[in-house]
Amino acid sequence: MGSRTVQIHLPEGLAEALEQVVRAGWFSSEDEAILHALREFLRREQWELYEQFLLEDIEWATTLKQSHG
Repeated sequence: MGSRTVQIHLPEGLAEALEQVVRAGWFSSEDEAILHALREFLRREQWELYEQFLLEDIEWATTLKQSHG
């Protein structure tokens, strides 16, 4: 799987917390900690996100059908 670099700006408190969990040995790097947090968020929220995408698709299809008569 390929990868892509993204840049984020963290509030000072979050940046300090990130440094602390890495220093404490929970993660080997800040990148690893952020990847873990994002994966965990997506795992927990996947069904809500899926439902949102479905509703957006339904709305798009309904709008398209109405515009074509």
